[in-house]
Amino acid sequence: MTRREFVTGLASTVVVSPIVVVLAACLCVSPRGVASSWAQGIAPRYEVDVTFPQPFPDLWVTGGFGGHCIDAQDHVLLLNRQDVLDGELNSGHLAPLMIELDPTGKVAHSWGDPNLVEGTVAGLRNGPIQYRLHTCHFDPDNNVWIASSPGGMIQKYTHDGSKLLQQIGRKGVFDTSDGTIKGTPLNSNAARFTSPASIQVDRQNGDIYIADGESRGGNSRVLVLDANGSFLRQWRITDMDSVHCMAFANDGTVYVCDRYGNQIRLYDKMGNFKRTFDYRWKPATVRADGKIEQSGGASVALAFSRDPAQTFMFVVNQNNSRIDIVERQSGRVVSTLGQIGNLPGQFNQPHSVAVDSRNNVYIVENRGRRIHKFTQKPNP
Repeated sequence: MTRREFVTGLASTVVVSPIVVVLAACLCVSPRGVASSWAQGIAPRYEVDVTFPQPFPDLWVTGGFGGHCIDAQDHVLLLNRQDVLDGELNSGHLAPLMIELDPTGKVAHSWGDPNLVEGTVAGLRNGPIQYRLHTCHFDPDNNVWIASSPGGMIQKYTHDGSKLLQQIGRKGVFDTSDGTIKGTPLNSNAARFTSPASIQVDRQNGDIYIADGESRGGNSRVLVLDANGSFLRQWRITDMDSVHCMAFANDGTVYVCDRYGNQIRLYDKMGNFKRTFDYRWKPATVRADGKIEQSGGASVALAFSRDPAQTFMFVVNQNNSRIDIVERQSGRVVSTLGQIGNLPGQFNQPHSVAVDSRNNVYIVENRGRRIHKFTQKPNP
């Protein structure tokens, strides 16, 4: 058995049936077959690309990846939290904060000034300290927005990171009663933050949408600013412990992740509620006392397929260490990607998902410190 044959067998598909679950060789669709099969509601199928990424240069050692995003050229930008373990740098060099990969997985560029981004906090997963880089977004001009959580600011850089173009908010100053992360959250009608989880720029008018609510005990809202960073409006989401992700669909619907409530809620751009998709996950092994405890949430992050109708969503389910492939219109899970583990195509705390123009799917891990690429193959 070749390495590729072995790895291909790691991915599983849930067949669209209420009772039948089938293990398949891969999850796939060819470029030609995408439009026809997706239009018919057939779940896409993928296989893991074991050649991606290529080895990093100069003995780089990374920490967990807080997030990633894809630019207009299908380059992937990784956010490296640099939370390396004690002793690891005896064997290598600390990798930069931002790592740009080309479509083949080769490092195309790297950048990041630690003095400009939000400061370090006590390590939560890997090393003793870490940067809490959490989200990035390429706007219509191919500039990149970056934010950390907890964090008091969002920043826009040129594509290559050589110039800070815009900063909204202040580093280390939070939207709380005393300006510190320990203060009471205010959810102010102002361009201030406690824990930015996602950033999206409206391609029609340049308005900036921020999911400000990643941290439990912080703000809990979607905040809307104009292109200059001035406050326009917000909508509070008081019953979410963690407003952990947000994404626009092409039809203008705003999708918001309720991480620990295991829901995705849909709004229009003015914040009017439309509907909720619930994800009632189940543990693979039930504890002897019958108690169910979450291990990260079932709706941590999401990305849309890149066909014109955006037929599917890819949702990070940390509780089950997999990616749920969901019909966007119905909210129904039609198949899955991956499982728990440390082999290619298996996940150790998946945290972010992104899709490129060819509908390749990229998943990064925080604890596992890896990026995975899944490519489409024809349906049988």
